[in-house]
Amino acid sequence: MDSLSGISMFVLVAETRSFTKAGQQLGVSSSAVGKSIARMEERLAVRLFHRSTRSINLTAEGTLFLERCRRILGEVEAAEAELSEVTEAPRGRLRVSTPQLTGMMMPVLDAFMKEYPDIALDVDLSERLVDVIEDGFDAVVRTGEPNDSRLTARRLGSCRQVMVATPAYLAQRGVPHHPRDLAQHSCVLHKFPTTGKLEPWPFLLDEDEPEPILPERLTCNSTEAIIYGAKHGKGIALLPTCTVHSELASGQLVIVLDEFIDKVVTFWILWPASRYASPKLRVFIDFMQQNLTF
Repeated sequence: MDSLSGISMFVLVAETRSFTKAGQQLGVSSSAVGKSIARMEERLAVRLFHRSTRSINLTAEGTLFLERCRRILGEVEAAEAELSEVTEAPRGRLRVSTPQLTGMMMPVLDAFMKEYPDIALDVDLSERLVDVIEDGFDAVVRTGEPNDSRLTARRLGSCRQVMVATPAYLAQRGVPHHPRDLAQHSCVLHKFPTTGKLEPWPFLLDEDEPEPILPERLTCNSTEAIIYGAKHGKGIALLPTCTVHSELASGQLVIVLDEFIDKVVTFWILWPASRYASPKLRVFIDFMQQNLTF
């Protein structure tokens, strides 16, 4: 079991890139973590980490060793779960992070809580890009292609991006027929909270056509605020169809310039690859995949 303890510590250091953070999660000092890693390196006769005063990074040998260690820990957790009567009802606390799309996420989360009353949800609904492992989340829902090798991903679904506005706004300002017409309109734009940059609108244009001017009427770092602005006539907004289903169905919002936009937004659920998917996490992943509407 000492070897398993050392492997667990190695994986945690590799994922947090910090002896201090690994020690905090394990309840030991950073020096104890450093000594454990040094003993492992001496036993294996390889260097697992490049160390400097500012950072800790895996060596090539450490990267290879990490993948094998993750599989070992996964098998151990699976064996422990089988011995702990996993057939009983899923229970416990589940910490998850989702995009700040209350209208889309909360009905599904509410239905999940009714289906699994013994699971307590701790939900972070925000636009911030959390670090799943370092911030201690069991699972997160994200858009975009997964690119973190520390995480396992399952696709939840996809929907198109469209430009929308209210009929009243279009009656007052006119219907744009080409992206260049947007220079005469008001636009509700999304600002990425992590970078402060504006989200570009993915127009289909000829190679020699310049990017259209997007007059900034309202700029927000929250998708829900953009939906609100579009619904209340502040201008034209770019939104995934799955966030404005009811508004499009009722005619409160209408699509414009549809032939000039061709982009799909894909939602994923991700969880730490090094951890065995507990019963509570497995049912959560399955429920989100089956019940989110796209």
